[in-house]
Amino acid sequence: VGIDATHHTYLDAGRIAAGEGIAAVALHARTAAQLYGGQADWSAIARLKEAIDVPVLGNGDIWEAADALRMVRETGCDGVVVGRGCLGRPWLFADLAAAIAGGKSRVLPSLREVAATMLRHAALLQEHMGPERGIRDFRKHVAWYLKGFAVGGTTRAALASVDSLEVLRSLLDTLSDEPYPSAVLGAPRGRTTSARPVALPEGWLADPDSCAVPFAAELEHSGG
Repeated sequence: VGIDATHHTYLDAGRIAAGEGIAAVALHARTAAQLYGGQADWSAIARLKEAIDVPVLGNGDIWEAADALRMVRETGCDGVVVGRGCLGRPWLFADLAAAIAGGKSRVLPSLREVAATMLRHAALLQEHMGPERGIRDFRKHVAWYLKGFAVGGTTRAALASVDSLEVLRSLLDTLSDEPYPSAVLGAPRGRTTSARPVALPEGWLADPDSCAVPFAAELEHSGG
């Protein structure tokens, strides 16, 4: 949406992008200061939709298919972008497709089905990134996949430190089956953070209409 609550930039940015011939614009309805905290301001998505004549995709606080339908209904956006909501839940997109098509089916995999998905995910990462890097990258997904399941801390720790597909497979084979934990449905996933000030180069906000780049804005430590 913008830098913080008093410095919104999304309408100007959207109009500029539309004027340059962009095919569509996606808006994450939070400010940079909010990071991953607070609540997404869906009304900003509605205002952007009214302001430009290219498709607008909304993003922010879509944890279930019902959230996506509500966003489209409340904002008039042309589609949605899912971020943290699909972490450890790739089947969410099947729910979205069914809901958009007017269906009510929902994918609620058992733990054994989740384990099979985890193994395939790791194998695909290895295929894409190489064996060592792929399995290392997979480790961060373990907690998201197992969220809400009754899997002990020792097993979780072992799964989060696997160094090969074979070790992952052997650990997953030890898991007992259980239904999907309904208690986690609709709950935020991934990182949540509190608001914090945004570091900007000195003079960045002195003249919003100036096209000049502030001194040292290109330096990594400047905030630019």
